[in-house]
Amino acid sequence: MSSLSLAVRDSSTMLRRNLLHARRYPSLTLNLLLTPIVLLLLFVYVFGDVMSAGMGGGADRSAYIAYVVPGILLMTIGGTVVGTAVSVSNDMTEGIIARFRTMAIHRGSILVGHVIGSVLQSVASVLLVGAVAVAIGFRSTDATALEWLAAFGLLALVALALTWIAVGMGMVSPNAEAASNNALPLIVLPLISSAFVPVDAMPGWFQPLAQYQPFTPAIETLRGLLLGHGIGHNGWLAVAWCVALTVLGYLWSKSVFNRDPR
Repeated sequence: MSSLSLAVRDSSTMLRRNLLHARRYPSLTLNLLLTPIVLLLLFVYVFGDVMSAGMGGGADRSAYIAYVVPGILLMTIGGTVVGTAVSVSNDMTEGIIARFRTMAIHRGSILVGHVIGSVLQSVASVLLVGAVAVAIGFRSTDATALEWLAAFGLLALVALALTWIAVGMGMVSPNAEAASNNALPLIVLPLISSAFVPVDAMPGWFQPLAQYQPFTPAIETLRGLLLGHGIGHNGWLAVAWCVALTVLGYLWSKSVFNRDPR
């Protein structure tokens, strides 16, 4: 069997293993998924009119739904990959990786299985949250088919980038609790981005924190694509952030994985 065939076969096996784990132990995924849904309902039905009026659009909840949904979708990805960090940490600390090292399997397939499984779970979570958003009034009537395709591609790219970072966080964490805490910035950063209010509406000293981070250009790009608006330079910034984080997470994870076992 060629090296490529071996890698594909073993990666498929590891992917199936991780998806089975997610199906048998859904509580972590459901808990992480509940957060963006609650935030979506909270900001739309409790703060929607006030937030819309504060942004200069009048007390129009429907307008605020259109504004807030893209940020919630990216927050959903950040929450989902926290579960990946926990899963990787469990594998690293419970001895299964040491067992895999003694078997005739492709070494990279262990990480690839986690990454592909996490990306698939992220996409499924985004679809579920998106369905909730549509149910409460979100509409994307001005977006073309090409913009919808680009939006889906951006969500998958963000999921890939954050997953590799989460894998690295899980590998360096001594236990599952530490992995969950280390991955917390992936949930916190969207909260201090343009997800809920425009950057221009924030205090001057706070604006750099919101502007110069990966989530803001990704949110602005997704918002423009879903609503049929221009995205300006945010598209290139979002892609650049995703590529940089993917490369960083991959090199980091590979370096840690290739060290001697704990």
